[in-house]
Amino acid sequence: MKVPSIAEKDISGKRVFIRVDFDVPLNKERQVLNETKILSVIPTIRYAIEQKAKVIIASSLGNTKGKFNKKYSLEPIGGILSRILNTEIFFPENSIGEAVRKIGTDMQPGQIMLLENLDFQIGEAANSPEFAKKLSASADIYVNEAFSASDQIKASLNAICEFFDEVCIGFQFQKEIENLDRIRNPQRPFTAIFGGRNVLGKIEILESMLDNVDTIMVGGVFANTFLNVLGGETGKSDVDTAAIYRAKKLVSSSEIRNIRLILPEDWVTIKGNLNNYSSSFIISGGRIPNDLQVVDIGPAAQADFAKRLSTARTVLWTGPLGICEDPEFRKGTEALVGVLAQSDAFNVIIGENTAQMALDSNGKEGRSSISRSFISHGGQTALDYIKGNKLPALMAMESRIK
Repeated sequence: MKVPSIAEKDISGKRVFIRVDFDVPLNKERQVLNETKILSVIPTIRYAIEQKAKVIIASSLGNTKGKFNKKYSLEPIGGILSRILNTEIFFPENSIGEAVRKIGTDMQPGQIMLLENLDFQIGEAANSPEFAKKLSASADIYVNEAFSASDQIKASLNAICEFFDEVCIGFQFQKEIENLDRIRNPQRPFTAIFGGRNVLGKIEILESMLDNVDTIMVGGVFANTFLNVLGGETGKSDVDTAAIYRAKKLVSSSEIRNIRLILPEDWVTIKGNLNNYSSSFIISGGRIPNDLQVVDIGPAAQADFAKRLSTARTVLWTGPLGICEDPEFRKGTEALVGVLAQSDAFNVIIGENTAQMALDSNGKEGRSSISRSFISHGGQTALDYIKGNKLPALMAMESRIK
């Protein structure tokens, strides 16, 4: 059952409860370090304001286990919203209660209230119907704009839907679903690029795609693990030993289906560690010396990946190809961003580090030169959706419109 978008609802003059995911990184001074998640939902909030709705925004932050913790207050996020939207943000000291009720009653069309961290209430993580009912009392229409949190079971994502006659999704949520569906049913040839860590979890994603994918290209710890499986020598590089068995099965399954599994032709390596090394070395082939560790793909691998991508019609990319914490070792990832910028293939980029590098290399989102890219903010939720997992929050909304 298709859940309607906010644009399909008459929200004028109504109280609209928008559940977002503002679980963003903060420094010790409680300053937001990355505003990407906040920026991604601004179009939905602006639309609600323009439609003269009374807007109630809700999110959790951190894992406070139902206890108040000033460190995780949403107050600094309220300041960011006020700056971006150029408007006053009402910010009660709680997410339920008399103050919330009064502000909700007194608000004028086009005004915004940001509720305090939902996770300060024990009923949130418990998916409590009682807490959900109290949350719902402040609004008329429920909008889920928290795709990245929709794999969780929480009161504001699940139980709350039972208390609304009208439920819908925001614009970013809609984009996530529409673009990830194109990965689940891709135009061929389809190339998957997997890097970073979490090898076992990413193998599970690839296993679900074996009937659709034509080429798999790997980098990062993911590539080290497969080099190990294929009999290569990985030196001091990180290898996910817990994923070895599943990696062997994936290699076998790929061979049976004639799927091309492409490892880097060469590697950037260092002697020592990231905090203490003098220079880097390019090593070709699958024999990394015992005293070296892989930190990036090499120039030959970059050229090989670019050539193979030239024939793809659909691309899924998750995880950096090197240790991007060091600017010296993000060149392989940056090169791939450049290739996709010139590609005619439809591509989806998933993963905080990979997506951020794509944005940094190509300007602010919405002005990116990767014209056929969708940069997902869904993280693990997006990968789970591609794998075919049912998202609890999406199911909760679907149950209200049957």
